[in-house]
Amino acid sequence: MYDKFKPEQPVGLMDFVKAAKSCIKEISPEELKSKMSTKEDFLLVDVREAAEYEHGHLAGAHLVPRGIIEAAADTSYPKHYPPLSGGRDKQVVVYCATSGRSAMAAAVLQMMGFKNVLNLAGGYTRWETEGMPITREAEY
Repeated sequence: MYDKFKPEQPVGLMDFVKAAKSCIKEISPEELKSKMSTKEDFLLVDVREAAEYEHGHLAGAHLVPRGIIEAAADTSYPKHYPPLSGGRDKQVVVYCATSGRSAMAAAVLQMMGFKNVLNLAGGYTRWETEGMPITREAEY
């Protein structure tokens, strides 16, 4: 799998994001809001860290940080996350802060056999900037 990616020069984060975005599909905040409004059946996954999620997230989102997405999605891993690992045939929408981490998560999920994965274009930042509804956890 990694044999295909042998760059002559070292690569950086944005190179990985660009590669991921070249093989995934994205959805706009307006399109996602419409799916949510019509109660379409899909799994919404926030791949940010817990502290980011607690400061605000999309209603109904499952928190599965990017760093554990492979383990959470793998049914053979003892601590997999059933809502995600059981969703290979379901539409999955992923998001992060600006859409880089989630693009990489979407690409990985596709490699793991998920058939219909979408990345929220611009991530949570664009969602919030466009005035879309968010949920905030109580902070004490």
